[in-house]
Amino acid sequence: MPIRSVESNPETLTLTAIGEYPVTVERLWAAWTDPRQLERFWGPPEWPATFTRHEVRKGGRSDYYMTGPSGERSYGYWLCEFVEDNKSFSVRDGFAKPDGTPNTELPEGGITVSFEATATGSRFVAVSTFASIEAMEKLLAMGMVEGLTAALGQMDAVLG
Repeated sequence: MPIRSVESNPETLTLTAIGEYPVTVERLWAAWTDPRQLERFWGPPEWPATFTRHEVRKGGRSDYYMTGPSGERSYGYWLCEFVEDNKSFSVRDGFAKPDGTPNTELPEGGITVSFEATATGSRFVAVSTFASIEAMEKLLAMGMVEGLTAALGQMDAVLG
């Protein structure tokens, strides 16, 4: 499995995921920026994602929901703050209500995903940041590490 690690660091309030694949940076970038490809690995297998909007440009917005095993839905959004094509993008990442408005009962955070060529293909480094240790602990208690590991584990099939 090309996911090399998913590690949390309470000192820096981060969760970092690293994946390496035998594909070009452009191909790896496309997996993250094409909504039909992204939804194949953004949610864990038992909670697949559906993107209804995915605008990877400064000021863009992505809206999605994940559908659970019993048909329940969990909504989320990204607000795109920075994009450098084939290099990196940064978003504000939050939970949403079904109408797309922020669910302020759950913490918002940030995600920066960077891409680079390697000797055997390419690598992404996704760093999630949290506003506080309380926010980080709440999301980790909800299974964020396990969910992210399972979700990103599906990238093999997308890129294969």
